[in-house]
Amino acid sequence: MSILFAILIFEAIIIIHELGHFIAAKASGVKVNEFAIGMGPAIIKKKKGDTLYAWRVFPIGGYCAMEGEDNGSEDGGAFCNKSLPKRMLIVVAGVIMNLVLGYITLCISTARSDGIATTTISWFEDNAMSQSTGLQIGDEIIEVNGMRIFTTMDMSYQFGNDEDGKFDMVVKRDGKKVELKDVTFATNDNTMHIDFKVAPKAVTVGSVITQSFKQGCTDGRLIYISFADLIRGKYSIKDLSGPVGIVDTIDNVIDSERDSQSGKIDWSSLIDTMLSLGAFMTINIGIFNLLPLPALDGGRLLFLIIEAVRRKPVKPEHEGMVHAIGMAALLLLMVVVTVSDIIKLV
Repeated sequence: MSILFAILIFEAIIIIHELGHFIAAKASGVKVNEFAIGMGPAIIKKKKGDTLYAWRVFPIGGYCAMEGEDNGSEDGGAFCNKSLPKRMLIVVAGVIMNLVLGYITLCISTARSDGIATTTISWFEDNAMSQSTGLQIGDEIIEVNGMRIFTTMDMSYQFGNDEDGKFDMVVKRDGKKVELKDVTFATNDNTMHIDFKVAPKAVTVGSVITQSFKQGCTDGRLIYISFADLIRGKYSIKDLSGPVGIVDTIDNVIDSERDSQSGKIDWSSLIDTMLSLGAFMTINIGIFNLLPLPALDGGRLLFLIIEAVRRKPVKPEHEGMVHAIGMAALLLLMVVVTVSDIIKLV
């Protein structure tokens, strides 16, 4: 079941991404040679106009192949012969669709919840250290150690990645911003104890729209924070997870929603968790694709920006070589991460 969930999530993310490129290409008058769902031999294929539509046997990807995308072409409808703004739009359209899918998924997930967690403090434990060092009931936490707080996940991240248990915060108190220095939490066995609770908010159309946007910002920012931490050496390759690791995570999620005595799955709770996980994945894949790395959409966008600055394009063979090297590096990384996931499972 976990493999099926993983395939459905991955394929939905990839299809919506490639659909973004496809729609933007067609709207810009670019000739699309093929739009495929899946990889490998075609099960179903049909040509309509200049485009071959194909459903391929392995549900592990998909693509939108445009004329003149990687090489020069004399065709007037080729990607390489369109204006720079149109090419930029086509390149980023996949990312935009991923973000839209993520936001819609978050809206559905949030609307299904019983209440929306805010960042406003509603209760303290007796003799709470954080209260004695500055926090008050009614404070809305909007910044912790310089990081803007959108959701409780942001607070958890900051609290979980601190070493001394002391925080500089900015809160909104009686409509005004108040800066608090060295807000402190007690620690037990080197584990910091959060001694307050936050207030819930009713589920309304407005709160769903607002909270989903905030959660999307949180999810998207995490990819850049994690990438920066990886470069700084805080995490290693062993901490990364690929498809195998994600399948294992989904399997653990399913087990957590299964009643230990009856063996029955709480499908409502599982659906909510899968929606949140799916939203997190599609937003992060979209944001990751914007990184200025070869073979990614961000890498292609970087070459277009260079073209805009130089007033002439980089030679297609040079750009193609850079993307080929980048693709090889990404595939090698995927192999390493997959092997690491398998070792961790064993």
